[in-house]
Amino acid sequence: SGKLTDVKMTEPDSGETVPGSFTANGSAWKPKEQLERGTKYRISATAKDSDGRTAAANSIFTTVTTSGSFIGTYTPDGGTTVGAGMPVSFTFDKAITNKKAVQSHITVSSSSGQQIVGHWFGAQRLDFRPEEYWKAGSKVTMRIDLDGVQGANGVTGVQNKTVSFTVGRSQVSTVDVNTQTMTVVRDGKTIKTIPISAGSAQHTTYNGQMVISEKFVQTRMNGSTVGFGGEYDIPDVPHAMRLSSSGTFIHGNYWYPKGNPPFGRSGTSHGCIGLADVQGAGGATIAKWFYDNSLVGDVVTVKHSPDTTIAPDNGLNGWNMSWSQWTAGSAV
Repeated sequence: SGKLTDVKMTEPDSGETVPGSFTANGSAWKPKEQLERGTKYRISATAKDSDGRTAAANSIFTTVTTSGSFIGTYTPDGGTTVGAGMPVSFTFDKAITNKKAVQSHITVSSSSGQQIVGHWFGAQRLDFRPEEYWKAGSKVTMRIDLDGVQGANGVTGVQNKTVSFTVGRSQVSTVDVNTQTMTVVRDGKTIKTIPISAGSAQHTTYNGQMVISEKFVQTRMNGSTVGFGGEYDIPDVPHAMRLSSSGTFIHGNYWYPKGNPPFGRSGTSHGCIGLADVQGAGGATIAKWFYDNSLVGDVVTVKHSPDTTIAPDNGLNGWNMSWSQWTAGSAV
């Protein structure tokens, strides 16, 4: 029964903000004009109820194309600076059966000279990466020449554009579940060791290399959306960074049970990695420090968890495949 207090919709590729307005009672917001077809948008919203409690929601979505055409939305966005683990990932809005033709009309190159190979995850996702993480400071260029390319029977591409992004410094943070600590290594040097709370014995954290794919100052986390029923619903999780499609985040935790050992002693989460924080995402907390010092594309590696290694297509986590496995998934 609250009201929306802030809504921002942007087109990530152009950086343009979509104008819109609230309804009279503040229960909804709508764009001023019809959105473009086949376009990716990012939206973030906050709301407040009569008791002053706040909630936050974030989403990325793509509008549909016509039935006879297809597009590939991609990450990272053009013009951005990302971490050294960031793959190039295309998601197509139609199933692709002519994979060789589509892949051969997308080229990814790096100023580092690294060899870059594509890998198909099913019929609608194509990722590109080098054998090892991108070289720090390199510039990566994606050339998308899909206009007129037949992706499947009766479905033709409509994109023709060139996009580039920059690889920043190299940062890999390693979570050791045995010691409940995370060691942050930047450009080969350890810059901080942080106490954490990983998954509990009942809800363990995945092992493996996980890439930060999204960052939210605050967001809602509802257990029912990831198979946990009504076990939790937290409307304002601070400093949240996504590590998997299935709901694994590294995030601030202000609700850590009182009476428990301090952070760094025991795992209490449903599989996420928690850092000490305060409600409202304010203050000089360790979670804020890690959030401010992390880029989309940075790597968080988890080891010594009793869980399995995360699936390569669960998020942007293809680094968990060997190079031979990766190249075997190429259509060219």
